Amino acid sequence: MFASMFHMQLPLLEKLLRPVIVYLCLIVFLRIFGKRELAQLNPFDLVVLLSLSNTVQNAMIGDDNSVTGGIVGAFALLAINWVLTLLLFRLPKVDRAIEGSETVLIEGGRVDWAAMKREALTEQELLSVLHKQGLNAFREVDKCVLEPNGTFYVEAIRPSATEVQQEELIAMVRQLRDEVRELKGRLGA
Repeated sequence: MFASMFHMQLPLLEKLLRPVIVYLCLIVFLRIFGKRELAQLNPFDLVVLLSLSNTVQNAMIGDDNSVTGGIVGAFALLAINWVLTLLLFRLPKVDRAIEGSETVLIEGGRVDWAAMKREALTEQELLSVLHKQGLNAFREVDKCVLEPNGTFYVEAIRPSATEVQQEELIAMVRQLRDEVRELKGRLGA
């Protein structure tokens, strides 16, 4: 019983190389196919990501279902991820080349439709991102960026200091008006 559980059916080197090769290929494929897959903007993107793990499972483990084989495969995945992370940390230019760059989708309330087309984003998907940030329209956005890791950075247009002062003055005038009305009401009664 224990012999079959821990006996690897594939050579150790193959067990180490399989996950490393699949990992590196997935990194390249995700870079090629864009940030959209990582953003999971719709159910189709989520299905693709979930299906990827099942699709590459056999390529990673081969015919080996042993506990030892699983541990070796997990070690290989974690090791290649650690090595790549360390490499990218030490080589920022390589990091930028692999990860790609951000894409500005909205600036100053104006949508960059060419950038939207390059990222294969629909107007409705972008509005959905804005709604999650409590914004209702493109004109309310100072900047919206799709980061290389698939996250969205959204910055709302903030009122200027003058506008804030004006709103505060108007609020104080209204408060004074209400107090004057209340005093008139007391004097008239």
